[in-house]
Amino acid sequence: MSQTASQGLGMMLRQLRLPSFVTHHLEVAQQAEQQGWTLTRYLQHLAEMELEDRDQRRTRRLLKKSQLPMDKTIDTLEMDRLPAKIQRQVPALCEGGFVERAENVLCFGLPGRGKTHLVCAIGHELIHRGYQVLFIPAFKLVQRLLVAKRELGLEAELKKLDRFDAVIVDDIGYIQQSRDEMEVLFTFIGERYERRTLMLTSNLVFSQWDRIFKDTLTTAAAIDRVVHHSTILELTAKNSYRADSARKKNQEKKPRKGSEKKDV
Repeated sequence: MSQTASQGLGMMLRQLRLPSFVTHHLEVAQQAEQQGWTLTRYLQHLAEMELEDRDQRRTRRLLKKSQLPMDKTIDTLEMDRLPAKIQRQVPALCEGGFVERAENVLCFGLPGRGKTHLVCAIGHELIHRGYQVLFIPAFKLVQRLLVAKRELGLEAELKKLDRFDAVIVDDIGYIQQSRDEMEVLFTFIGERYERRTLMLTSNLVFSQWDRIFKDTLTTAAAIDRVVHHSTILELTAKNSYRADSARKKNQEKKPRKGSEKKDV
């Protein structure tokens, strides 16, 4: 192919938004010629490269948009610390069927038991399967909704959040809310009910949720909406990850017996 023809083809491929074709069509053409490929096989190979690269670019965009902690993945999750029942549930949750059914995932446990890491690991796997996920601490979500309400844009903000197939609301038990804060959080929960997936972490069991929603009826209604069509994960480890990690580091710093130099 002449240089002029190659440049013209490259320009057309850019206009068609086929960046992998642009990058690889010449080297793949050379490979095809050397190995005697048919035109069909040549085009199929380029199309496969384009689709693979497109999936990777989409995954990178979704990960950036999700605000998920990059280090809290399934590879860094200490599965052996999870209860056996949850270990069996994790693979199915990572497949994303619950998102298709607009079901919720509720993760409970004392501080430091790995709730955030577990739901984030599942969130990463959902993104790799093409789902749009948002990770947001509960206090930031409430602030975001309150600002929107004050600016008369709550409905528009809820529509933005509705674009996400799953929203991970982290540490819902830590927010002690005013009535306005409680109302916007309840509105958000109600908007997603049976339509979009919520993934919540909390150090408070349901019997303590009146600390969040104050009003008994509102608390009952909120619990009813998140529990209906949900999977509940209870992390029951005796010790926190952070405490165990700190203990392990301290042990590593201690000199081994017999390693101290003796005075001569």
